[in-house]
Formats: sequence, structure tokens, C-alpha cells
Amino acid sequence: MAPENPHTTIPSTPAPSPLAPSDHPLEDRVTAALVGAAVGDALGGPVEGYSPDQILERHAGRVHGVVGPWNGDAWRTARPIAPYHKGDGHVTDDTLMTHALIRVYAKVRDHLDAYAIADHLVPDLMTTPRWIPELEAEALPLHRVFLAEKWLVTRIHYAHADPREAGVGNIVNCGAAMYMAPVGLVNAANPAAAYREALEIAGAHQWSYGREAAAVFAAAVAAACAPDATPGTVVAACLALAKDGTRAAIEKVCEEASRHRDFESALAPLRAAVAPYDTVGPDYRAPSLGARRPSRLHAIEELPVALGMMLVSGGDFRQAVLGSVNYGRDCDSIATMAGAIAGALGSPPPRDWAKTVAEASRLDLWAPAAELTAVTREIHERDLRRHRAHEAAFAALGGPRCSD
Repeated sequence: MAPENPHTTIPSTPAPSPLAPSDHPLEDRVTAALVGAAVGDALGGPVEGYSPDQILERHAGRVHGVVGPWNGDAWRTARPIAPYHKGDGHVTDDTLMTHALIRVYAKVRDHLDAYAIADHLVPDLMTTPRWIPELEAEALPLHRVFLAEKWLVTRIHYAHADPREAGVGNIVNCGAAMYMAPVGLVNAANPAAAYREALEIAGAHQWSYGREAAAVFAAAVAAACAPDATPGTVVAACLALAKDGTRAAIEKVCEEASRHRDFESALAPLRAAVAPYDTVGPDYRAPSLGARRPSRLHAIEELPVALGMMLVSGGDFRQAVLGSVNYGRDCDSIATMAGAIAGALGSPPPRDWAKTVAEASRLDLWAPAAELTAVTREIHERDLRRHRAHEAAFAALGGPRCSD
């Protein structure tokens, strides 16, 4: 599908380093996307909230793999409002929420809507203790997730809001977008369907450009699953679907990204390109007065930058994720998105990184992928039956035009 703006130029980019030939390409893509998202999350966590210059100074160079907490052994007390062990290969709430959404798919075994979030995701967050790597303990996921995700419980469980509208009033951020990769994978190679389903799901959690970003990210993952996909075709699919400030931000960031072939040179220019659309402002830890408020003119920062890093890297997982990590700011979510898209394109995370993150986080990163692959096949078969039933009914109505 071509972008709506005929003047938009999508850079020609090479296909990413492919997965080894396999008899199970769908499973390979799903696994690479989900494990890749978790790896990106874990690499970005310890430097989240800082600038590229601060990261450079703290680590005496760029981050090139798993690193320890920013404040070392003082991680428990250095930031009392967020006493989390970010670093040493620990995944964050991005991965916890992604796995929670997969559990919803495993229960429903069909496409999801806002009511599925209310009926299954919210109780999961509230009632079932799970291992939380950053807390180094079993706890309810609700105790770890950010305020924008706690909103799900507040609005749906306590306020009894209509799930389709529960996201209205939340702070506008990437909270819904960060865990929408499973929606793109369930709708593999069908970005328009992924966009619609994610838009419906995210209504329970977000609104305005936060909801839009969730839908476009799901579309990006779905587009990346196409057998002939490249970073350029993924961006084209996003531009064809995205609306308002989200579309404008993606277009401007990706135009800038097309001028770079290494993430070091792209760090400052990508930030400059997205800045007019970002409401948080220059100091990530001291948001501006207009931060995270609804608007048709603005966009979350994370998705455009993740797509930009995909273009800069040519779809290579390592470079896309490292560029996202060293960008700083909300880099765990940026790297989560870049890792998912790169994996779906067929560029898997390095095995040593995946092994380190899985062991450090004490999580099986591969089991959720196997579960989602099975569910995806079931949903596709159900979609075919539904389509054929509709086709037959439409034919019985005399709907098809007779050919000469």
C-alpha cells in the first residue's frame, strides 16, 4: 500500500540478515520478534531516562551489550520512586506487559477487543503473582507497572468504565504501544488488520496519539512479517495507516534517518526531527507543562525513533537495538519496538544476548513465542472459515458481478 502523501520518499533499504532456512518460518519470525523485543527492553533499561551524552560519559563509551544499573549497587535507594533493578539483563514492564497480552490471546484464542482486556488482562495484573526481575521477587505485576498501566485497573476494575473508552483521561504515553507486538504477529503480513485490532485493544488503555502509536506499531510488526519486507516497506505501511501528528513525526524522522548509515551520526539528528512532535520536552526527567496531553498535532517519541533506527541499520537487529539504546530517553521502549520489528523482518537477536537476558530475568523467553505461534495459526484458520462463510452468503445474495 502506497503512502497517502505522493511526495513522501521511502528510502530503499536492503533486506535484513535473514534467519537460517527453516520449515517453520512463521514460528521463526514470531520467536525472533518476541525474544528480540525482550532483549531490546533489557539492554535499554539501565540507561533509560538519560541523554546520549550522559550515557557516553557514564559508560566511557557507547553501550554495546548488557550493562549494570546506572547507580551500581545503590540501585535500590538512588531513585526511591522507582527502586527497580534495571540492568544486568533484567527485562522491564515492556516485556511483562507483552507476555501478559500473549496470555490473553492464549485464553481467548481469537482476535481481541477491549472487553478481552477487561476480562483477562486486568485480572492477570491484579491477581496472579509472577517473577518480576527488577524486583528480584514474586509480586503482582500491578506492583511493577507504571502509573499509566495502573490506569487499566483503576478505570476498568474500580471505576467500571466502558472498556472501549477506559483509556480516555490517561496520561498520553507509549504504555499501550510498548506491548502491541503480539497483535502485529497474530495479524502477520496484514498491517491494516493489525492496526484495527490494536486500535480496539488500546482503547482500554490509552487515547489520542498514545492509542494511535499502539495501532501503528502493531501494523509495523505485521508489515515486517511479509516474506519480501524491508525496513522501507515497513515504514511505507506505517505511513499509509498513521494519522495526524503520528504520521508527520514518522515521516520527518524517517526522512532524516535515510541520510545516515550508522547510529552514532543519527542520534542527535533523529532527536531534532522528532522534537517538534514530542510533548515531553528536552529534559526527559522533568517533562514540560504540556507533556503527555492529548493532541492531534503530536506523537509519542518512541515509535518514530524506533522506525528511524530500523532504516539507519538496514534492518539489522544489533545495530537497530544499539542505536535505540544509545539514543537514551525512553530507550527501553524504543529498543523493545526496534527489536520486535527487526526480529519480524528476519534478523534475530544475538544468541548470547538472548541467553543472558533469559537467565538474568529468570524467564523463558521462547515459550510465549511458541504459544502465540500456535494461537496465530488457529486464528488464521478461523478467519478463513469466516471469510468463506461470508463469501458464500454474499454470493447467495447475488453480490458478485458476473464476468463476461
